[in-house]
Amino acid sequence: MDFLDCWFLSGPTASGKTAVAVELARRIGAEIVSMDSMALYRGMDVGTAKPTALERRDVPHHLIDVVDPHEEFSLAQYVAAAQKCVEDIRRCGREALFVGGTPLYLKGLLRGVFDGPAADPALRAKLAEEARREGSALLHARLARVDPATAARLHPNDTRRIIRAIEVFEKTGVPISQWQRQFDRAISPENCRAFVLDWPRPALYGRIDRRVDAMFAAGLVEEVGRLLTLQRPPGKTALQAVGYRETVEHLRGERDLAATVELVKRNTRRFAKRQLTWFRSLPECRLVRVEEPFEPAEVARRIAEAPSGGTA
Repeated sequence: MDFLDCWFLSGPTASGKTAVAVELARRIGAEIVSMDSMALYRGMDVGTAKPTALERRDVPHHLIDVVDPHEEFSLAQYVAAAQKCVEDIRRCGREALFVGGTPLYLKGLLRGVFDGPAADPALRAKLAEEARREGSALLHARLARVDPATAARLHPNDTRRIIRAIEVFEKTGVPISQWQRQFDRAISPENCRAFVLDWPRPALYGRIDRRVDAMFAAGLVEEVGRLLTLQRPPGKTALQAVGYRETVEHLRGERDLAATVELVKRNTRRFAKRQLTWFRSLPECRLVRVEEPFEPAEVARRIAEAPSGGTA
């Protein structure tokens, strides 16, 4: 499916995407499809800053609370689910507006995704056992011999992705880096409507600090505590989210609450910086300059009225 006639609104964490998205959806007659890899998880509400019940009532939202925290949800699964959402929205005569800060999802929607061969549980188990017994560096070196491009971009400790890359080569005889080349072909901004909220760095960091304080005040520690008591506790992917990982460590006694809050602020600022690097590497995206005083309705107007290929 071609998503290029959809609308996309992205930006770093705490940049005000939800507020602008609700205003923009009203202007263009759209329903919102979440483009946030952590908003997919049920019960992870405070730390993911999901749209409020009022915001969801004003504008229909999709792909929020669709899997349990112990489940994995791949990029290919996300794109397939997004396709169904768009088809349903269009049958109602509405526009589809993707909103969220997961750059990999944005890239997958704009450029497509390499599904690859089906998982081979026996091969994966064998490789995982090798990594456990002899160290992940050995697998990384093995990958470097058959796919140096992928090995160069993966950390030697990123066992899950190393195993997948070896699996693809074993099953197809072609390095995953070659399969993914289509994923690196950019589309001109004139051919899509992808907008990224761009704040001055000091202002964004101030918003992040206030967001983190608000999350802890709203009960992030209690939320994480409840998640850890589930019969099937959150998996590795869910708990890698900034804010959740550090709070789990706090609950295990690794640091006090004040130090945890400051660590989450620091890690969130670093995460936002990585997000911005991703967005700026996608020529499809048009940066939308945002400053205080923040007026979501005005930002939405600029985006809705932006000429094709122009700035907002």
